[in-house]
Amino acid sequence: MTPTTRRSRPKASAASKAAAVPQPTGTPAPAPLAASVPQTRLHGVKDRIAALRRPPASPHETRGASIVRPVVFGATDGLVCNLSLIMGVAGAAGEDAHSIIIAGVAGLLAGGFSMAVGEFVSVRSQRELLDYQIELQRHQLHHTPEQERSILREIYEAKGLSRAESDLIVNRIMENPERAIDTFVREEIGLSAETMGSPVAAGLGSLCAFAVGAFVPLLPFLILNGGTAFATSIGASGVALFAIGLAVSRLTHRHAIWTGVRQVALGGLAAAVTFGVGTLLGTAVH
Repeated sequence: MTPTTRRSRPKASAASKAAAVPQPTGTPAPAPLAASVPQTRLHGVKDRIAALRRPPASPHETRGASIVRPVVFGATDGLVCNLSLIMGVAGAAGEDAHSIIIAGVAGLLAGGFSMAVGEFVSVRSQRELLDYQIELQRHQLHHTPEQERSILREIYEAKGLSRAESDLIVNRIMENPERAIDTFVREEIGLSAETMGSPVAAGLGSLCAFAVGAFVPLLPFLILNGGTAFATSIGASGVALFAIGLAVSRLTHRHAIWTGVRQVALGGLAAAVTFGVGTLLGTAVH
């Protein structure tokens, strides 16, 4: 029997959820509730900031990925989206700064809130799925521990361990019910609370990052006029896109210049296409 062919079982009742997996005689008592999987999440802004400021224990550590991803994605999306929108309106409306500013502000607000809602719902849904899988796994470990033991053994054997090695690891893991739940959720389902982040933090991070990115191409039209505003908007957006590319390269350990140039090229292509479409539409309408 493989992990993908498991039969679905009814969700545990309140009583069965609270019940612990029976322990073999002589094994240590289960870890306290504070060590359970749902309790490993960080609570509060100060805790999250303190965790991020601690030096990484390994070069492979990615504890900031849950925050970096929505921020980088939000800033890039804000820049490219609003730059493209502004260029499209500029192509259609010419030097009508009033129309360009209205479009830029509307794009900033609409895109920012859309990104925030999307990130919140996405991360929240992952959290809810994780909570469901934890309780389902708790139910299965309580009612069918031998079947779960066999499934976990198959997972480790598929990774190249011998039967004896798999048995040793599984027996150690199954001594602690909460540790077993954590292992099953990670190994069998591929979910982890540590890499998901907070739905609120992801939503607010996306909103702020999108707004900052979207404000860059809009600002020149608020303080300058005509072709100067147009050229400054393109130049400032290019510099900002290149800076985001450099920041991404620090996280991904890729070539900095190439990553920055790629960001600028993709953003410039999007802006050029929308400017061309806007120009054609403006000509057709007039």
